Amino acid sequence: MLERIPRRERLDLVIAWLAIAIAFTLIFVRDRVDPTTALVYFGISLLTVGVGFVLHELAHKFTAMRFGYWAEFRKDTQMLLVAVVLAALAGVVFAAPGATVVYGDGISRRENGLISVAGPATSLVLALGFAGLFLLAPSGGILWLLGLFGMRINAMLAAFNMLPVSVLDGRKVLAWNPAIFGVLIAASFGLVYLTYVL
Repeated sequence: MLERIPRRERLDLVIAWLAIAIAFTLIFVRDRVDPTTALVYFGISLLTVGVGFVLHELAHKFTAMRFGYWAEFRKDTQMLLVAVVLAALAGVVFAAPGATVVYGDGISRRENGLISVAGPATSLVLALGFAGLFLLAPSGGILWLLGLFGMRINAMLAAFNMLPVSVLDGRKVLAWNPAIFGVLIAASFGLVYLTYVL
């Protein structure tokens, strides 16, 4: 599998993974400045938003490749910098770390829709996996925190990407199949809501 991820793409994924983890760490430790707390939250960020982001993008890539197209993630260095600076200065994360670019002619609406569905669907599956960890782990412990943040961040990643605007996945899914779009966007925002009321 690694041979299908060129060195440049691997580097782009690692840089974006680290930048997003730093941005979320800055949010989590806003009022706590001790290094131990920062390291714990950096680890949580790497394992929740970092893994979620990487798997989301790889889902797009490998779905496109299954249809016979080449696809690669390309980081957006400027947007990664914006994400870290906004987190540090305003306490807000707006992460648009880049995108998986699909190369090939004649991509059908169905193929484009399925390639686009792959990312948010992966995020939802991860959110449910982290929800299981959250529900099973002792309340307040490190595994409980990992479950809570993993569930919330992956649900938010799915919900954001399902918005039917610009180059986001939701627009392409809606153009292909409005029913699947409705189910995915409702599930994504419903799960985000649940993470705040649990």
